[in-house]
Amino acid sequence: MKTLKLGLVGAGHLGKIHLRCALQVPDIEVIGFYDANATTAAAVAQDLGITYYADLNALIEASDAIDIVTPTVTHFAIAEQAMKQGKHVFIEKPVTHTLAEAELLLALQQEKGVKVQVGHVERFNPAYLALKDTKLNPMFIEVHRLSNFNPRGTDVPVVLDLMIHDIDLVLKMVKSPLVSVQANGVPVICKTPDIANVRLNFENGCVANLTASRISITPMRKMRIFQPDAYISLDFLTKRSEIVKLYDEASSVPAEDNVMPLELGDGSTRYFSFSQPNSPSINAIQEELSTFAQAILNDTDTPVSLSEGYAALALAHRILETINQQNFIL
Repeated sequence: MKTLKLGLVGAGHLGKIHLRCALQVPDIEVIGFYDANATTAAAVAQDLGITYYADLNALIEASDAIDIVTPTVTHFAIAEQAMKQGKHVFIEKPVTHTLAEAELLLALQQEKGVKVQVGHVERFNPAYLALKDTKLNPMFIEVHRLSNFNPRGTDVPVVLDLMIHDIDLVLKMVKSPLVSVQANGVPVICKTPDIANVRLNFENGCVANLTASRISITPMRKMRIFQPDAYISLDFLTKRSEIVKLYDEASSVPAEDNVMPLELGDGSTRYFSFSQPNSPSINAIQEELSTFAQAILNDTDTPVSLSEGYAALALAHRILETINQQNFIL
C-alpha cells in the first residue's frame, strides 16, 4: 500500500500532538521533523523515536508533504519553500499572518498544482461530524468559545486565536453572502483583544453572533443553530450534538426519536422530537491528517481548502478592523 511521506515543521506543544497522531495514520509515514530549537528537537526525537532534521530544506526534499505547526508569522515562508519544490502542504490555522501572504500561496498552488489543507480542526470534531446527515439551513447562530488564559497563542488577537474556528464553521454552513459586520473587543491581559463579540449579517437574513474569550473561568465551546422547524446544539468539548425538530404530524417523527406534543394557542397541535446523533469515536487531529493524506494519495480535494482558509482569515481581519474602529490598539 502506498503511503505519504510526511515531514513536520514545528515540534512545540501542538506539533508533538500532530506527530503522535500522524504516527497512528496507516496512510502516513512520518519521515522526520524540523524545529528551530535544537534542545526541543532533541527531546522530541528521543521521546517519539522520530528523526530530527537539522536542515529544513533537507526535510522538505525528503518528504511528499509538509505539516506546518509553527507560529503563524512563519507559515508563509515555510509553505512557500515547500510548495516551490512541488510538495503538498498542511498548514495550521490561521493559514498565514497576512491576507497578502495567503493570496501569494493561492497563486503558487495554482502554479504548482499541489494540495493544501488548512488546519481548521473543528471541522473534524465528532459533534460536527454527527450532523453529516442533517440538513443545515441556519437563520440564527449563537456561539460561545471561552477558554482559560494560556500564554500560548497570545501573540495574536483572540479573533485569530480562538474565534477563527467558528468563523470557518459559520462560513461553511451559511450559503449566503455576508453583508455586514459589527464587532467589539477588549484587551484585558494582552495588548490585543482577549475577549470579542461579533455579529455577522448575511444576505439571506441569517445572523451569527460569536463570542470568544481567552480569560474565562469556565471553558465553553458551544454552538447553537436555529433554523425553520429545528434547533441544533453542538458541544465541541463533550463532542456531542442534540437536535430538536418540529413536525406537523406525529407519524412524521422518526421512530427512533423521542416525540412530545406541543399544544398551540390556536387549538392545533404540533410535535417535536429530540435526538442525539451518534458522534464518531475519532481523534479530530488524527482524522484531519488522515483526510489530508487520502486527498493526496487519491488525488481528490482536501476537505478544508486553501481558499476556505483564506476566506476565514479575510473575515477575521475584517472583524479586527471593525474592532480597531472602536479605538482599541491592535
